[in-house]
Amino acid sequence: MSKKLIVVVGAGPGIGNHVAKKFGNNNFRVVLVSRNQDALNQYVEELKSQEIEAYAVVADAASTESVDAAFEQIKKDFGPVDVLVYNAAIVQGGRPTSLTPESLLKHYQVDVVGALRSALKVIPDQVANKSGTILFTGGGLALHPAADYAALSLGKAGIRTLALTLAEELKPQGVFVGTVTVAGGVKKGTHFAPELIAEKYWDLYEKQEEHEIVYS
Repeated sequence: MSKKLIVVVGAGPGIGNHVAKKFGNNNFRVVLVSRNQDALNQYVEELKSQEIEAYAVVADAASTESVDAAFEQIKKDFGPVDVLVYNAAIVQGGRPTSLTPESLLKHYQVDVVGALRSALKVIPDQVANKSGTILFTGGGLALHPAADYAALSLGKAGIRTLALTLAEELKPQGVFVGTVTVAGGVKKGTHFAPELIAEKYWDLYEKQEEHEIVYS
């Protein structure tokens, strides 16, 4: 197959689907991953209507077993993953004193652990091929944490650290890791429109110079 494969974990009408569309328009096959089969089917139809080769795989980023099963299915059905984009997060307010150990762990499972687990499922093939890209959706809360979004601030700090440490480890093995740190609320028709942000993922993939783009 001449087309490369991108997998977007955390598909949705914002950044996820616009990144999928950007890569799809550049001759990638697209696999969208999220929890909701009905929504996924709709997203796939939208991409197909734009003549993008797209597929759906259901998985819950909060479950390591679910993530593992999804990537095993993807490898069996579509082959090795050229580009992984991890875009899942629990976007929910809450001050530090309102957090419980259980609620913080629930956030961290999706915001950070799911990202690592997804990466670990594609890294062996990418290292073997000395080629591959892993991109994470970061947030400005990693740089400027907010009390009203304590768990998300912790999660975005975690995924930023994960991206930069993975980048350092994997660069000598031919695998590029980067993060787009989105320092603002994603909203259509503004500077933070998802299609504009999606361009930064393509820039990271194409240039592979810097490991972080802060989009502010």
